[in-house]
Amino acid sequence: MGLELKNVSKTYIGKKAVDNVSLKLDKPGVFGLLGTNGAGKTTTIRMLLGIIKKDSGEITWNGKTVERKTVNFGYLPEERGVYPKTKIYNQLMYFAELKGMKRIEADKEIKIWAKKLKVEEYLNMPAEKLSKGNQQKIQFMTAVIHNPELVVLDEPFSGLDPVNTDILKNIIIDLVSEGKYIIMSAHQMATIEEFCSDILILNKGKTVLQGNLKKIKEGYPANRVEVDTNKNIDNYIQKLDLIKENEKDNQYVIRIQDEKIAHKLLNELVNDGVMVNKFEIKKPTLNDIFIEKVGE
Repeated sequence: MGLELKNVSKTYIGKKAVDNVSLKLDKPGVFGLLGTNGAGKTTTIRMLLGIIKKDSGEITWNGKTVERKTVNFGYLPEERGVYPKTKIYNQLMYFAELKGMKRIEADKEIKIWAKKLKVEEYLNMPAEKLSKGNQQKIQFMTAVIHNPELVVLDEPFSGLDPVNTDILKNIIIDLVSEGKYIIMSAHQMATIEEFCSDILILNKGKTVLQGNLKKIKEGYPANRVEVDTNKNIDNYIQKLDLIKENEKDNQYVIRIQDEKIAHKLLNELVNDGVMVNKFEIKKPTLNDIFIEKVGE
């Protein structure tokens, strides 16, 4: 059954923040909710969590109307909310009890999640002593400690270094394998591509693109080729009137108009004896598609 929004709208002081938005999560996985700043993402998230009331439309979880008191959701907001002077353990216990957990159960889960996220040494420290990245991990714990059925992650990797990003990515993969429904909002398009099979892009409160990401990309022609060679090939690129996007150590990203011109480039390189280690024709990235849909 999962989560479903049908024709949901919200207006603030004459401005429509969300305009007739619909989406459906009918199986476990990660759903990407995208848009520029002010596009309506946060308002949509707060409505589906029952934090604010919608003006119109329907929001259901497993066929029942979403109400804040009755749903078991977890939320990592973009705005951070740890208490700087309070010990981490006490904060986590407080949030766990707010979600209806008993102290013995909460204590057990705090220790399990602290070990997973490698923050055990910080549990008896005030939050202000932690780095931004470790505070982010603590706030993630508050979103998942009560074992929610659906988790909403707004910019979950903000402030994390590559090591901690990898830890959190693996945890998200584990949550999906456990049957969790996850909505992820992020400005890092590569992250959305990595996790999300389905996406919705908002612009000025309206849906401008929605559906399966793989199928969306299949509807676009190839627009670049990646080439790795044993020598500089700038003269070939210039000869075919192509645009070089990037080049490092004879590894090229080249803009193309169609696949025929890419094959022509490959033929010329091979005929002239240039060693080609990699030649990959690529569809537009989600970043390309996002800019096309919402760029002014």
